[in-house]
Amino acid sequence: MEFSTISSFTAFICYSVATLSILSRLFHPKGPNLIITLIFASLAIVFHVLSSSQFLFTQNSLNLSLPNVVSLVSLIISLVISTVALRFKVNLLLPVIYGFAGLWQLSMIFIAPIGNMVIVANKLAMLSHITLAIIAYCVLVIATLYAFQVAYINMKLKTKNLQAVSHLPPLMQVERQLFIILLLGSSCLLLSEILGFIFLNGMIAKENAHKTILSLVACVLYFVTLWGHFKQGWRGQRVLILTVIATFILTLAYFGSRFVKEFLLL
Repeated sequence: MEFSTISSFTAFICYSVATLSILSRLFHPKGPNLIITLIFASLAIVFHVLSSSQFLFTQNSLNLSLPNVVSLVSLIISLVISTVALRFKVNLLLPVIYGFAGLWQLSMIFIAPIGNMVIVANKLAMLSHITLAIIAYCVLVIATLYAFQVAYINMKLKTKNLQAVSHLPPLMQVERQLFIILLLGSSCLLLSEILGFIFLNGMIAKENAHKTILSLVACVLYFVTLWGHFKQGWRGQRVLILTVIATFILTLAYFGSRFVKEFLLL
């Protein structure tokens, strides 16, 4: 059995234990046992890193095929949210993030290697553009999950179901964090697009036009959401809907055509 397979399967097991640990006590009055959850999550992240390193790096190149990028994105989000969980209550986000990361690690065992998306690591401009784009996507997915958490807490408070939110952070704190994260992710996305237009050829070429246009549409929606909140006082359901739509469009831009090319057109 290959080392990458062992690492992926071990990461899946550890993510699964962390997910079950948080879910089993998610609505317990005292909340979940975060120590056990984060111990297994940390082990999962370590094996996730080992697994990803086997797929991503090939001599002097980076293999950024779709499965590898999704694995990398789930790794970054898991690491960030696990770190955030040390200080803030993000119990609603953990099972979603760990569950997805674990299932993707399991799927990586069965997905055939794809070697047609190799990017040479010495192209600084391209790497900067891709790195910022990946960071932006991870941050904006986290912002979207925060938007769901804000909507959930707000709904429970409106129905006066205080027991359901007793183990969750205050609404205003989560909402403030949401817009800080959204601003950071939107700025990274905008900078990524600017770098692409300045330093890269083919941003509006036929094969890349849809990706560029959809990314810009998503970027505009994110900044409209931020403007609406800070200038017009938008919050709650409207912010959730706009954020989800923008993230869906950005996901379509980043992964839609690559899914078709790498899987459906094989």
